Amino acid sequence: MSAEASSAAPVEVHLRDLRPTTSPVEFVARVVTCERREVTRKSDGSRRALLSGLLSDGTATVRFSWWDPPREGVERGVVLRAVGAEVREFRGRPEVTFGWKTKVGPASAAELPRVDGEEIPFRTVRDLRAGDEGFRIELRVVRVSPKGVTVGSERRVVHQGLLADRTGAIALTAWSDFGLKPGEAVRVAGAYVRSFRNRPQLVLDERSSVARIEGADLPEPGALLAAAPRTIAEVEDEGGGEAIAVEGVVVGLLPPSGLVFRCPTCHRSVRSGLCRVHGQVNGQPDLRARIVLDDGTGALTVNANRSDTERLWGVTLDDAQARLRNQPDPSVLEEQILEALLGRRLRVRGSGTSDEFGVTVAPESIERVDIDLDAAAQELSTRLPEPD
Repeated sequence: MSAEASSAAPVEVHLRDLRPTTSPVEFVARVVTCERREVTRKSDGSRRALLSGLLSDGTATVRFSWWDPPREGVERGVVLRAVGAEVREFRGRPEVTFGWKTKVGPASAAELPRVDGEEIPFRTVRDLRAGDEGFRIELRVVRVSPKGVTVGSERRVVHQGLLADRTGAIALTAWSDFGLKPGEAVRVAGAYVRSFRNRPQLVLDERSSVARIEGADLPEPGALLAAAPRTIAEVEDEGGGEAIAVEGVVVGLLPPSGLVFRCPTCHRSVRSGLCRVHGQVNGQPDLRARIVLDDGTGALTVNANRSDTERLWGVTLDDAQARLRNQPDPSVLEEQILEALLGRRLRVRGSGTSDEFGVTVAPESIERVDIDLDAAAQELSTRLPEPD
C-alpha cells in the first residue's frame, strides 16, 4: 500500500496548515470520500488509475489525488499516514497528491490531531461560502428527513433538511444519522460547505460532531417559515434562498405546463417516451404549472407540482386527461390553466435557486391572496399627484 519514500525529510503538519510547497509533507488524516477512475494518458493513450476524494484530520478538509492507488482499494473512514505527499493549489485551495515517491500506510484514529473546539473559528450562516471547512456553527433544526440515494453501486440513506440561525437559513445534507429533530438547537463542528444549484449547502459526515445546546439566540422554526414576504428584487439580488417568501401577481406560464409525462424510476420529464437517464420508458402522466410571478420589482418562476396545480386550477389530473380525449391538443390545457390563474395574486414559500434565466422557486406552499380592490384603489389615489 506504499511506494518508495521521498529522500527529503517531510515536515509533519495538520491539514489546516497546508500550503502549496515544493517540499514534501507528512500528515495523518481520515478518508471522507473517495472515487476510483481511470485516466487516459495524452502521451501514449494508455490508461492510469486515479483515486480522488476528500481527507480530514479534524482541523480541515482537503481534496486529494492518488495516482496508481492500491488494487485492493481504499475504504471511506480509514485513517492513513501519508509521508512525502506533494501540496499544490487547485482553484485557490490546497490539494495533496500521492505520487510514486509517497509512502502511504494505515494509521490509528488515536494519531489524529487533538483539536480544542475553541480553536476552531466560529461562523454564521451569512458567512458560509462553498468550499468552507474547519469552522463551528450554532443552528436551529427547522426540518430534517431521511432519503434513500444510490452512490455508485451502494444504496445509502442521507438525511436532508434545513438549518437556520439569526443571519439566515442553509440546506443540510448529513451522510450519518445524528438523530436530529426539528426544533433542536445544535453546535456543529467538522462540517464543510459545498455548492448545490448555486446555493451553499452544509454537509455532515462521519467526522462531523453535533452537540445539543440551549440556543436561546436562535430563531424558532415556526417564525422562520412564517416570515413576511420579501420583494422579488431582494430575492434576485441574493440569488434565491432556502426559506424565501414572496407575493405577486400571475402574469404568465412557461412551457412545459399542463399535462407532462415522467419516468417511473427517476421522475424526470419524458419526451416521446424517452428518459434521458433510463431510455425508453412508459411515462406516467402528471400535472405541473410553471408560473411566472411578478410583484412590480421583478419576476420569478414558481414550479407548482400536481397537487398545487390541481388546487389552483380546480381541475384534477383525471379531468385533464378526459378533456384531452375530446380535444387531443396538450396546449389547450396550458391555455386553460393560464386563463384560470392570470391576474391572481399568490403568496409563495419555498426554496429558490438562481441561474442565467433568473430565480426559480420550488414551493412548499402556495396560497391565493384576495385583493381588496377598494383599498388598493385608495392606496393608489394617495400616490397620485393632485390635479392642477
